[in-house]
Amino acid sequence: QVQLVESGGGSVQAGGSLTLSCTGSGLSLASYTMGWFRQRPGEEREWIGCIPLSGGQTHYENSVKDRFTISRDNAKNTLNLQMNRLKPEDTAQYFCAARPSGYIDCSTFRSGYTTWGQGTQVAVSS
Repeated sequence: QVQLVESGGGSVQAGGSLTLSCTGSGLSLASYTMGWFRQRPGEEREWIGCIPLSGGQTHYENSVKDRFTISRDNAKNTLNLQMNRLKPEDTAQYFCAARPSGYIDCSTFRSGYTTWGQGTQVAVSS
C-alpha cells in the first residue's frame, strides 16, 4: 500500500523552528518529485515548495523562501521540511505530496500531485 505519513508538527512561538518529516511506504521518495503544501483554516491548500526529481533547484513560495528548506533523506525514505523564523501566519496543516511517476519537474498546482499524506498541524503563537 502506497502511503505518505507526515510527522513533526506541534506548537512553537514566533521566531522558533520546527522540522517536519514525510515518510514513504510502498514507494521510494527518491524516485519522485515531491512537494509540500499547507492549508490554513477556511482557506485553500497552497503550495509552499518542491524538490524535483530532475536534480534541479528546490523551489519555494515567496513567503517561505529563505526561511524554509526542503531536503531528502534517501536512507530513511524521508522528505524533510526545515522551518525557521516561524510566524503566526505559518499556522496551518502541512501536507507532503508526490507527483506521478516519471514527472521530473516541480509543479505549483495541487492537481500536479497524486499521492498525499494526511497532514501534520503546526501552530505558531505570537
